[in-house]
Parts: sequence; C-alpha cells; structure tokens
Amino acid sequence: MKNKYIAGIVAAAAIISGCESLDYIPGDQMSGQTFWQTEDHARQAAVGLYAAMKADWCFGLEFTFDMCTDLADGTTPWADISRGNSFASNSSGVQNHWQYLYELVHRSNTVIRNVKNMPISQQTIDRVTGEAKFLRAMAYFRMLNCWGGVPYYDESCDINEQFANLDAPRSSADEIRQHVIDDLTDAIAKLPVNWDAADLGRTTKGAAYALRGKVYLFNRQWNEAIADFEEIVYNKSNNYGYSLHPDYNELFRLYNGNHSPEMIFSIQSIDGNTAGYALNIVGYFGNKSTMRLIASNCIVPSTTLVDMYENLDGSPFNWDDLFPGFNSGGPELRRKYMSVAIDQGSTKVTDLLECDTTKVMDAYRLRDPRLCQNVITPYSHYLGTDAGSNPMDKQFVLADPTKGGAPMEAMAFIRNSEGWNSYFWRKWIPTGNLDGYWGEYNRTPYEFPLIRLGDVILMLAEAYNESGAVEKAVAEVNKIRERVGMPGLNSGASWLAVAGHDDMADRIRRERAFELAGEGQRYWDLRRWGMLEESIKNATDIFGDLMYTRSYQTRHELWPIPLVEMERNLNLTQNEGW
Repeated sequence: MKNKYIAGIVAAAAIISGCESLDYIPGDQMSGQTFWQTEDHARQAAVGLYAAMKADWCFGLEFTFDMCTDLADGTTPWADISRGNSFASNSSGVQNHWQYLYELVHRSNTVIRNVKNMPISQQTIDRVTGEAKFLRAMAYFRMLNCWGGVPYYDESCDINEQFANLDAPRSSADEIRQHVIDDLTDAIAKLPVNWDAADLGRTTKGAAYALRGKVYLFNRQWNEAIADFEEIVYNKSNNYGYSLHPDYNELFRLYNGNHSPEMIFSIQSIDGNTAGYALNIVGYFGNKSTMRLIASNCIVPSTTLVDMYENLDGSPFNWDDLFPGFNSGGPELRRKYMSVAIDQGSTKVTDLLECDTTKVMDAYRLRDPRLCQNVITPYSHYLGTDAGSNPMDKQFVLADPTKGGAPMEAMAFIRNSEGWNSYFWRKWIPTGNLDGYWGEYNRTPYEFPLIRLGDVILMLAEAYNESGAVEKAVAEVNKIRERVGMPGLNSGASWLAVAGHDDMADRIRRERAFELAGEGQRYWDLRRWGMLEESIKNATDIFGDLMYTRSYQTRHELWPIPLVEMERNLNLTQNEGW
C-alpha cells in the first residue's frame, strides 16, 4: 500500500514553513488564527515536522556519514570532516546541519505550543505532541553528538516573535541530554504502539523507547539502555510487532509502499520518478552504470570494510591465503593478481594476463553473504541501465590501464567517475529500472531506516556485554548472524569462541560494521567508543594506490560551533581547539 501520510509531506511543508533559506521565519499560515482549529490542521502540522526531518541537511543524508569513517571513502558531502585537513568553523556542512536541526526544533516547538489549546480530541493532541517531542529530542540528540552542549529552546520560544533575538548561551551537555530524555519519556507516554496503514511512517511508542535506549547507551547507562531495548525486542509491555526481516538483501529494496516490520522509524519513499518523494541515495552511492549513466560514485565502500568481512565459516579473511605476498606487496603485485586487459573499444576482455578471475571472485563470494549484498565486487555483474534507462547487464572489471582501454559504462563495464579502482555500493542501488517504476537517478525509491530492529538488537548486545552479561550478548549477536547464514559465536570452531568482555566488544563492533554498512551509524559509533583516531587511515583503492589522505586532531572529537552562528549569537562559546 502506498503511504498516503508521507506522500502528503511536500504539500504540507508549504503550510508549516514557506522559507527554503531556513532563516527561522516560518511561513505564517500556521500562525494565523484560522489554522489551529481542526483535527486535519493538527495532522497537517505533524506532516510538516516530518518534512523538516527528512530534509537533506537534517536527516535526509544520514547514509552519507559512513564516508567520515573507515567503512567508506568519498568526495561529498562531508569531504572536510572525512579528510580532516580543511575541517573548520566555516564548513558549509557543519553550518547546514546546525541550521536544519534547529529548524526541526523550532517547528516542533511551534506544534507543541499551539496544539495543546486546539478544540480537538485529547488523543489527537497527545499523539501530535508526542510526535513533536520525539522529533525535537532526535534533533537535540544529534546536536549533542556533534557539538556537545548547545543553546536550548523549548516551546516557550515563539520563533515568529524571537527569530531576531535567539541569543541563549550554550546549555551543558548533561542538560541537553536530560531534555532529550524528558522529551522521549513524555513521547513514550503519548504515542501509540502503531498507526493505521494510511499513517505508516509516523513515529511510535516503540521508536521512542528505541531512541531513549540509544541515548542511555551513548551515555554508558547500561541498565537503563537494556530496559528500553528489551521493552521492544521482547514486547515487555506491548506487542510492538517488530521482527527481523527474513532476507537481509530484500530489506534494503522495499519500494512502492512495501514496509518491513524490522523498520522501527524510517523515511518512506514514494515513487521513483517525478510525482512522489524519495531520498537521493543513488546520487551519492550509485555508479556510472546506474540509471541513464548519470549517477556518480561520490561515496564508495572502503577496502577496510571489504577486508573486514569473515569467511563463510566465520574465520578471519586473509588475502595472503589466496595470493602469497598480497598484504605486504605493492600495487603492481596486486594488479598482477587481480587485473585484466580490455580492448580499446571497451567491449570485451582481451587478455586475462596473470589474473584468475574465478579465484578473485571466490575471494569475495566465499565470505559473509552481506559482503556481496552490500558491495559490487570485482568481476561480479550488476544490472544497470543504458543511456535510455533500459536494463543492461554490466560487469565490474579491474582493467590494467597499460594493457588496453578504460572501462566505459556505455558498453559492458562499470566505470568509476573519479578514476579510482575502488569498490561500488550494491546496497540501496536499484537494479535495472525496477520494471519501469524507477526513472530518476536522484530519487531512490526505497524505505530508509533511521532506527531498525537489527541495530537495536546489536545495541542491546553491547549493553548486555558492558553490564557483564556476555552470554546474553552472544545470543543477541547470533540472531543477526543467523539471518544471513553465518555461524553463531561460541558454536564450535575455535575462531568462533568468545574470550570474555573485550573479545565480545570487538565482535559487536565488527558485527555493527558488517550489518549497518551504508546506513550512516559508524561515525557516531566510533566517536562514542573513543576509536575515531585509530580508525583514521588514508583512503587507498583495491590495489593499494592512494586516493587521498586523511588526518586527525583531538579537536575533531567535537565539531566547531559554526562561525556564522557565533556572529548571530554573541553568547555562544567555541569548542576547545577551534
């Protein structure tokens, strides 16, 4: 069924705010005496909140944060943060994220302030208030993770009257966290367990529990996190209806209104052409063989991510087991093992050179199935399109540039628009044109999770492990591994044995990488684990050639307060080191 609620977002956004520049001055249909009167008005106001939440610079680019980690490399939109060398208080990404998050806060405040006095049912008032408090908490939690303490504005701040005088000093990080907890606690009390099918996509009681548990987890409050996660994983007070989707690959390919019970809170996508709404995942993750040969691989899976995936039996993967000297050998040795020659017309392979393509393919396909479901690997095939959007089979070939031409997407091969010999994303990338459903490369018609059960289960495992319940942690992780046919931890082989807390912590961190790659969670994980610095490595391609350098400074643990915000609000103080 198509999601009528989210499909109305674009139209309703004009009601709640008419300013694309986000100068904090809402369009005033919402502020007028005629608006806050009916049940439909309350619903339209809630729709506008989701319009703000899914905006690119709010949470609509969530998947792109992996390029700031060891799981992906890329050119945009977070190049300054990813590379570290030009990360500054005048960064456009830093400024945009701040501004759009506060836009969500102020829209939420407007709704909370006005809906309470509407002449409508108390149930509607409570539910819309719960939605607004959930989304306000979501925005402040992100700001807490980016900047630490920030200025706090609640519903007593009327943006229509105070937009020129937003000069609150920064609250402490602990104060912001408590505000987030309070909002989510109230949202839990007010939100329904589920909505009717027509309102699919609106936040629920289970989503509020999940987000509050995540806040507790990030603050190392293990018992509180366990209680919230167990509530929805084990249906302690209600039947929330969440379950792991049986097919990992299909989970990220649900379109045309199809919905998975694994999705706890997700951004819905309607239509892959021009009439509906869809995230621009392909515009960043796609390749030059995707949809009319227009999509560009702005973000690609890293060699670190690919090399992390285990063998099918759960043992660690090692390139030297297949190609002697591969790990210590340079790019030329790796080209010898992995590249072929193609003809000048780029239509076929003319010489295998010393490459055994079957052996290369086995290096990837005899591993954790999530590797080849998430990543297009060398010599595998991908159903892209031609210039007319017609389905066309393509192959990812590693071509030796000294032995022939370069791969061309217009022919039979996948080409990297940056000239890198990198991997490509398969996760999130539609195949062909989805039987005509999909026609715009920048409109990826899949449901995108901001919170899903697989993530919550792994967070519950982490909280169990940190509280000393290692065996419970093992049981949760094994649920995730079982879905993709990977052997469970502590299931027999010596390499599957868990040797206590530290070993389990490492396994959970790796499992989160295997499972959540391409979903934008890794950056926030690395920072809270205190592992951002050790994860920073130069970006190298499949052969080991340098793509670009990365650097780290201690000040990168918190983002700088945007310079323009400090000019607007003289009561702001800067984070240390900036």
